[in-house]
Amino acid sequence: MNKKIITIIGARPQFIKVAPVSLALKKHAPKIQEILVHTGQHYDDNMSKIFFDELAIDAPKYNLGIGGGLHGEQTGAMLKAIEEVLITEKPKMILIYGDTNSTLAGALVAAKLHIPVAHVEAGMRSFNRRMPEEINRVVADHLSSLLFVPSIVAANNLLAEGIALEKIHNVGDVMYDAVLHFSNKTLQKNSILHSLKLQTKQYLLATIHRAENTDDPKRLEIVFSALAKLSNHYPVVVPLHPRTKAALQTAGLMSLLAPDIKIIEPQGYFEMLDLEKHAKLVITDSGGMQKEAFYLEVPCVTLRDETEWVELVASGWNHLIPPLNAEDIYTKILELFEQKPEAATYPYGTGDAAAKIVEVIAQEVAL
Repeated sequence: MNKKIITIIGARPQFIKVAPVSLALKKHAPKIQEILVHTGQHYDDNMSKIFFDELAIDAPKYNLGIGGGLHGEQTGAMLKAIEEVLITEKPKMILIYGDTNSTLAGALVAAKLHIPVAHVEAGMRSFNRRMPEEINRVVADHLSSLLFVPSIVAANNLLAEGIALEKIHNVGDVMYDAVLHFSNKTLQKNSILHSLKLQTKQYLLATIHRAENTDDPKRLEIVFSALAKLSNHYPVVVPLHPRTKAALQTAGLMSLLAPDIKIIEPQGYFEMLDLEKHAKLVITDSGGMQKEAFYLEVPCVTLRDETEWVELVASGWNHLIPPLNAEDIYTKILELFEQKPEAATYPYGTGDAAAKIVEVIAQEVAL
């Protein structure tokens, strides 16, 4: 008899994380059947469909098409739609990733239906409850039966919150699996660099999308003012997230996009890996890009007040700069141009997290 596992995803970072796990789950077919549910949280083709195509992820059986909206509105719509799917499919377990509204909704519905929850990338904490992502991950962790953590720090966060040791599995980071698996499949001859007329290690790559930066017009102005100043030294490439574009337009800040800031559409996974790999420096507020830059051995600046990926800061490969003053950001990044981090050590496993996750899941659903 097939054992169904429903995987709930909805945002770009989750598509990347799910790829190696889904590949590992296929080795257990047909005994274990994975059913993908896409909430539609990222519904733009450049933020969604292209990742399924590039990463060879099976098309979702369910695409809920929920899209945007305020947090309560979006999460409420997900709760209703996911509940209908789970009642219909009667899965043995649900699998959730990271810290999005899709993650929260999946955990809540499954818990109320008494379906075990497995959470990949559990235990991450910024200790900032003003971040929606922090609320999502804390609630999801406390509703989960299996918590797959990427590091000792994450495991200790869960233990400090009273979560039982036997629920916690330190497997490493599935994004490391993805980088190892897909980095040799990036576009040949750096075609994205060629089309943008970029030279390797002669440009900066920046992505900004977190609500704490986009929803605060002052912080948004500080970030893009700093990028504009930096573009006097190196071209700055910005794949512009739809949320960020709308925020810039609403705040009347589009004029900050200086001539040497190259605004491009959100890119697919392979193109982004190429852009990251050949950048002189990555500037971001994305958790995933902090790690990808590290795995590709590219220095990174995180424009946030804190980061969950504290090991990267400790290693010297990631530099945390709160976006409170454009001149400070500019000056500190200029200083980093002359610094070379020490050889990377890898705190997030050995690149086999997906296999370890699936081994635990297979044992659990067999019971």
